[in-house]
Order: sequence, then structure tokens, then C-alpha cells
Amino acid sequence: MRPRHIALAVLVAALWGVNFVVIELGLDHFPPLLFSALRFLAAAVPAIFLLGRPSVAWRWVVGVGLVLGVGKFGLLFIGMDQGMPAGLSSLVLQIQAVFTALFAALALSERPGRIRVAGMTVALAGIVVAAVDEGAGGPVLAFVLVVGAAACWGVSNVFTRRAAPQDALTFMVWVSAVPVLPLLGLSLLFEGPDRDAEALAALDWSGVGIILFVAWVSTVFGFGAWGFLLRQYPASSVAPFTLLVPVFGMSSAAFVLGEDVSPLRWCAAALLVGGVALTSGVGLRTATTLRSGRTAAPLPEPDAGAVVTAAAGAVTTAAGPATASGPRVAAGARVRRPADPAAPPPPGASASRTPSTPRCPDPSRPGTPPAAAPRSPAAAG
Repeated sequence: MRPRHIALAVLVAALWGVNFVVIELGLDHFPPLLFSALRFLAAAVPAIFLLGRPSVAWRWVVGVGLVLGVGKFGLLFIGMDQGMPAGLSSLVLQIQAVFTALFAALALSERPGRIRVAGMTVALAGIVVAAVDEGAGGPVLAFVLVVGAAACWGVSNVFTRRAAPQDALTFMVWVSAVPVLPLLGLSLLFEGPDRDAEALAALDWSGVGIILFVAWVSTVFGFGAWGFLLRQYPASSVAPFTLLVPVFGMSSAAFVLGEDVSPLRWCAAALLVGGVALTSGVGLRTATTLRSGRTAAPLPEPDAGAVVTAAAGAVTTAAGPATASGPRVAAGARVRRPADPAAPPPPGASASRTPSTPRCPDPSRPGTPPAAAPRSPAAAG
């Protein structure tokens, strides 16, 4: 990757990590469900009027919107409102990679190998350590809610994998529009119209800035930049940067909010991040790429990715991220590898075709990897 693109990937990870601190500040202005509804409203409007309709069935747009928007973000915001620290939330949410692998195995028959099973075990050990640390001085229910948010994120990853949207940005903008009304209805039901009206009446510039950061900076800019990187480089080069999100989340929470990061929590972070890296196949795919000089065949997945997390929310999932549609490139390179001159041309190929012209995968030829469906990052924070 070019240095400026590495800097861009680190910037996006930093924004997604800092986003948890901004959410914590936003909960001082709004009830959690109302805050989540406003976040998705700002992320969808006006973008939804500037983009075309998504190229997937509406059931997937609605399904991902409800599970990701109402389930994941609703539980996350409520959990943080109930006392779950921002830094720890950014860490615990990474367990979504394990949930994605489990749900993909159940729904898509994608059986994890031994390395992934080992990674899932290490990540779960990190969650146990984090639970012990939080249980010693924090609300256990809030911790469970954030784990539930990670589980919803895993379900939305599987849904997004099945949807396989061609344009991830358009897909996630429309997904952002789905949870607005359900979240508003739940807020009126559980938080009460008086509390919502009071929060809206007290809206000031800091509250507006928080909503715009969470919706436009973290979601729209973060997702757009991440999609750009995935179009330029293989996912095995880009995906590891998502492991920086909890690092930025925990450090920014300690710096801005004064959250204490105990040695036990750092131990949990090391176990969880290492386990997620193994579960996601990040190290394995990167090593394979470097040894062979080409991108390894993708492992199935769905940053999120993302509302980004678009919403996209974290982008690395247990089933493995993929690049945007188009031929894949070698790790750290932006150009396509020349075709093997010794390989016979595919059926119907022009006689004038040069060896430097990339060929699309041909399912009829043995040894040719199948084309991967485009993925969408899962939403980060």
C-alpha cells in the first residue's frame, strides 16, 4: 500500500475508535434510542436522495436495517447508557467476528477450520477476562447488552453476505433509513415522549456536532474511504487495520473521558484482538498472499461492515472480507498481475489478446478461483 493510503486506513480506524467516545458524549444529550434514530436519520438524509436504489432484494435491506440498526446499535447505545465504558465497548464489539463465524456455519454451512476455531477460543477467553474485569466494578447487564450488540452485528454480516450488494455505499445508506422509524417508536414507548421532547428542545450546537460526527464523519466518510481502499487493494492488505479500532477506542476513552484501563483489561484486549485476527484469517491470508505473490481466494463473509459499520460499520468478519468487484491484485500492489503466457486462452478469447490483459475467472476451467461476491463493511460503533 502507498504511504498515503496506509495513513488513510489508520485515520479511518482512529475515527471509528474515537467514535465510541463521541457516542458516550452524545448520551449526555439524548436518550439512547432517540440518539440512535437521529444518527441513522442524519446518515440516510440527504444521501438517500442522491443515490440510486440498491441492487439487492428489499428483504435484505430491511433485514440488515432492523438487525444492524435496531438490534446492534440499539443494544450498544443502551448498554453504554447503562454504564458500559466506551473503550471497553470498542473492544467487546470485536467479538462479532466469532459470532459471524458461528452464524455462517449454521446458516451458510461455512465450516471454520482449526485455525479459526483456535482464534474463536482465544477471543472468547478475552471476553471472559473482560467480563471478570468489568464484573469487579461495572454493571454486568450493560456488558451483556454490548455482547448482544456484537451478536446482532454477526447476524447482519451473514445477511449482508447473502445480499451481496454490488454498491456497498448505496446499500448501507438505504439500510440506514430502515431503523429510523422503529427506533423512534421504541424511544417513544420506552423512553417516553416527554424525555424525547426535552432532549430535542435542549439541542445545542454540541449536540448537533455529535450527531454529524457519528453520522457523516464516522459513517459516511469512514465507509466511503474504506470502500475506496478495498477497491484499490486486496482485503488481506486493508482488513488488518480494523484491529486498530479498539486500540484507538480504549486510548481515546482513557485520554478524553479519564477511563481507567486496568492490566486485566489490557490482557483482555490482547487476547480478543489476537483471537479476532485468527478468526478473521487476517494473518493467514496475508502470509499466503506474500508467499504466493497473489491474493488468496477469499473466505466467505459480509464494517462492516459496516455502517460501517456503515454503517458500515468494522469490516473484518470471521468469514473474511473481500475486495470490491473486479480482478484482485497482489498485496501491497495496485496493478493487476499479467496473465500466465503459458496458460491457454479461455473459450471465446480474441486471438489478439495480449498476456498483460487480465482475464476474468472462468468457472469452466479447473483451478480457476470463483469470483467473490462484493462485501460491505459492517458498521463500526
